[in-house]
Amino acid sequence: MGYRKLQSSEIDQLISQGCTSSGWNLIEVDSEFDASHVLNVSFSGDIRIGKLSGSFVQPGGVYQNSALRNARLHNCSIGNGVFIDGVNNYIANYDIGDHTYIQNVDMIYVQGISSFGNGQKVAVMNEQGGREIPIYDHLNAHFAYILTFYRHRPKLLVQLLKIIENYCSTISSDRGFIGNNVTILNAGAIKNVKIGDNTTLEGTKLLEEGSINSNATAPVHIGYSVVANNFIISSGVRITDGVMLNRCFIGQACRLGHTYSATDSLFFSNCQGENGEASSIFAGPYTVTHHKSTLLIAGMFSFMNAGSGSNQSNHMYKLGAIHQGIVERGGKTTSNSYILWPARIGAYSLIMGRHTSNADTSNLPFSYLIEKDNTTILVPAVNLKSVGTIRDAKKFPKRDLRADPDKLDFINFNLLSPYTIEKMFKGIEVLEDLKNTCGETSSIYAYQGCSITSKALQRAISLYNLAIKKFLGNSLLSRLSNCSCNNDAEIRSCLVPDTNIGLGDWRDLSGLIAPQSAITELISLIEREQLKTTQSIHGYFRTLHESYYTYEWTWAWSKIELYYNVSLDTITASDVKRITQEWLKAVIALDEMVYEDAKKEFSLSSRISFGLDGNRYTQKIDFECVRGVFVENDFVKTVLEHIEVKTRLGDDLISRLKLD
Repeated sequence: MGYRKLQSSEIDQLISQGCTSSGWNLIEVDSEFDASHVLNVSFSGDIRIGKLSGSFVQPGGVYQNSALRNARLHNCSIGNGVFIDGVNNYIANYDIGDHTYIQNVDMIYVQGISSFGNGQKVAVMNEQGGREIPIYDHLNAHFAYILTFYRHRPKLLVQLLKIIENYCSTISSDRGFIGNNVTILNAGAIKNVKIGDNTTLEGTKLLEEGSINSNATAPVHIGYSVVANNFIISSGVRITDGVMLNRCFIGQACRLGHTYSATDSLFFSNCQGENGEASSIFAGPYTVTHHKSTLLIAGMFSFMNAGSGSNQSNHMYKLGAIHQGIVERGGKTTSNSYILWPARIGAYSLIMGRHTSNADTSNLPFSYLIEKDNTTILVPAVNLKSVGTIRDAKKFPKRDLRADPDKLDFINFNLLSPYTIEKMFKGIEVLEDLKNTCGETSSIYAYQGCSITSKALQRAISLYNLAIKKFLGNSLLSRLSNCSCNNDAEIRSCLVPDTNIGLGDWRDLSGLIAPQSAITELISLIEREQLKTTQSIHGYFRTLHESYYTYEWTWAWSKIELYYNVSLDTITASDVKRITQEWLKAVIALDEMVYEDAKKEFSLSSRISFGLDGNRYTQKIDFECVRGVFVENDFVKTVLEHIEVKTRLGDDLISRLKLD
């Protein structure tokens, strides 16, 4: 088996079948080449043709045998079992893999040397520049986070840009690539685009300067009327229905459709965008926007759901679009919400109404921001007892659509972590300081452009303490799960942290939760050129992610010592029992709040639009036929089961303790 020159009889046959060539001697064919499968094809430049055998089954049960027909091919290599038909202009400078189907396209070509979207600078966060990110095939949310937000480390920036530049140089070429089992059907122009295995391009309008990193385990589908310029599209992505992209990175398993448009934006794993618009956004994992009138602009988001009509403004006075904002993980906006940048919204917060006070609530997570009389009313911690928050935390892992075994983003789904719990410690300190400064008799407290009522302040301190007890207890019980707890010495031995890494502040690197000390070490390694490739940095992120629970215990134990006034030298079985009992009370208290919040979804007011042509009884029956009965609701059952499971877990540990 191999390639050979055309035989004179084959040349004659090809000519008789309407084929032409600028030089028949420049064509090489498979040893089993069958010239009858090639009709009305114009060849120029160096051509290599594989074995034209096998067939394709099209939708509707239509069979199509492998063939080359009605096309102009210039400097192309064609794999085995390929079908090409109806190329209106030409295919030039492409290597086409096996079993690929191309029909009714305008043109596919490479012009000059291209890096196929790699190295394209994206003006993320700031429309006027200053945080430009050069995208590349294997970009992940954490690498982009450091490159975006560590501009105060110029040496780091130089090294990261050099690493990306080195990668881009390795993949730059004057030849394009279309992989195996690709389908390109009814498409417009495709210029300087690298197309991975199992990609489907159906009705795309224009693709220019980009890479489609599809593969057999996580195919990419790009549908009708899509226009994309200067892009990287990762594995498992689906883009359809007139989406327009310009200078964008699209992460693994993202879904974009219904005329969504985005410019200078980064979208990481499992983002969804429909109908609306994005400009200069850093969309971390699970950023979701579905509504026509929604604009996300100049902000960083993750695990976020944007309501209809959500909007932000980065214009102020006459200096132009220079402002940026951050909505930390888990943020939600209600319909017609508005935020004037700059602002920073704490993790797992709900934004309702219009907010123009440039609020910073980063140390008060799980809050509501509510507009009242053009003022931002801040209700801290209240989202801890919201059924919606707990439901979101449970649904994110289930909605991970990434099929690719090589996952680019390392995602920590934990609702409570050193990152959020440290915020709560700081939040309690902030609220206590407000009480001490303004007096406990104050009815309203001013904080960072917001107003907090006295009642909300007191409740927030209580809620934060419950969450802290829950998290610290979770960590303690997990640590002692394999400890027989025969005596105090054995307990103390089990509680000794495995490492010092984890002490101090933690960060959320857009999905990856890690100690600041470990991030600082990563930066130092890059600056000293000890990590010099994208793969080595990716490996460091992987280690951080896989070591999360080891590092978490180091942090949690340091907080347990302070919060419960114990130490490794003094802690006893009685202390463990006390902490466990407080943990169980906190777990049950929070679960009961969530349970009561869930009841609101089944209240009489929720039934108003049910039983249209009946009485109160038919209204109830209609409601239950659609929504079900409260006690039989799956989420409600989960809450009750959670209380039972945690109670058994606490009882089990206490039973293993040898108490005096």
